[in-house]
Amino acid sequence: MKVLIVGVGGVGESIAAILDKRDSQGEWLEQMVLADYNLDRAQKVSTRRSNPTHFPAERIDAGSAESVAAVIKQYSPDILVNCCDPSFNKVLFDSCYEQGINYMDCAMTLSTAHPTDPCRKTHVKLGDYQFEQHEKWKEKGLLAVVGSGVEPGMADIFARYAEKYFFDELEEIGIRDGNNFEIEGVDIAFGFSIWTTIEECLNPPVIWEREKGWFTTEPFSEPEVFTLPEGIGAVEMVNVEHEEVLLIPRYIDKGLKRVTFKFGLGDEFINCLKYLRALNLDRVDVKVKVGDSEITPRDFVAKCAPNPIEIGRKMVGKTCAGTWVKGKKNGLEREIYMYQVADNQQCIEIYDCQAVVAQTAFTPAITLELLAKKIWTGSGVQGSEYFEPEPYIELMATYDFPSGLMEMDSEYKRKQDTDKMVAIN
Repeated sequence: MKVLIVGVGGVGESIAAILDKRDSQGEWLEQMVLADYNLDRAQKVSTRRSNPTHFPAERIDAGSAESVAAVIKQYSPDILVNCCDPSFNKVLFDSCYEQGINYMDCAMTLSTAHPTDPCRKTHVKLGDYQFEQHEKWKEKGLLAVVGSGVEPGMADIFARYAEKYFFDELEEIGIRDGNNFEIEGVDIAFGFSIWTTIEECLNPPVIWEREKGWFTTEPFSEPEVFTLPEGIGAVEMVNVEHEEVLLIPRYIDKGLKRVTFKFGLGDEFINCLKYLRALNLDRVDVKVKVGDSEITPRDFVAKCAPNPIEIGRKMVGKTCAGTWVKGKKNGLEREIYMYQVADNQQCIEIYDCQAVVAQTAFTPAITLELLAKKIWTGSGVQGSEYFEPEPYIELMATYDFPSGLMEMDSEYKRKQDTDKMVAIN
């Protein structure tokens, strides 16, 4: 398989590092082109690979269909992996269709808030632009895997696996994400793309309910305390706009009644985001002249805030991404949490990348292997739930990102515990 990575920031670099280690002999990864607007950065990432000629660097303008087409024609990749912020999705997605190659991204096309009632009604939802073109892609025999990161991506595969093996009936699926990171000397830190974090946290969060369909609510609504495994502990989480809520109901049923996404942001970070909005520093629809250039307020914040790549090495602690599922098994109420925990210092030691971006990168890396080996096949515009989950789950441990399962207190668990005690006696 020949791969074109567009955007060699934290996630793009992590994919290259993970697959350089995974398939160092090029048994299935024939070539991975590292393309970025900043050619110097792409070249530096290339030189850090075990065989730089296997990872050539190119300059690309992800906002220009002509530039994207030129690189595709030069290298004839089988698939383009979009590791840019989602504002570039339409150009890259459409370019792949026009050039006749497959596509994958970590975040779907952006939403647009309802013009009069943004915190109760949806208007243009995450991924609407892409899913509207499903039939076109299918007719052309092309595959677009959308939302293939850790969240969305891994979390969706966990949901599909839980539906298949752990439940007879489903009530609610909720993605729950948090960490216990500490960064000495940094008060407010973005662990991931600054631009994307502002976008998803300040947009009205989407909730899905069977009786109502998709609807929105206030940012940071419905706070709850969720206890994360492997020593992270109790984290307060709030509703955040995220793709899983748009993906899971498309593929998963068994009577499912509700889907949510909640993230542990912390009071200080939430207040920071509120201040950015109050000062109009979150806006992307206006430009401000700075010297000889014009820049949006959000782009200005993204350039000035501590760079997630640079501060990532200072982070100490773990991050946890996972899928909480509630339903019934054998007539008994059951709750589980399928998760993946990444330790920041271990990720730096193994992959030379901080935990949040490394954790995001391993799902597209695994997906590329499964597609290259034709274990996963398909056409059209699809989320990760479209594929059978078992091959992915089996590969997680071999990629040094093992999954975990937490059986939560429930009727089902109490019966399990009682049955074990009876068996012992």
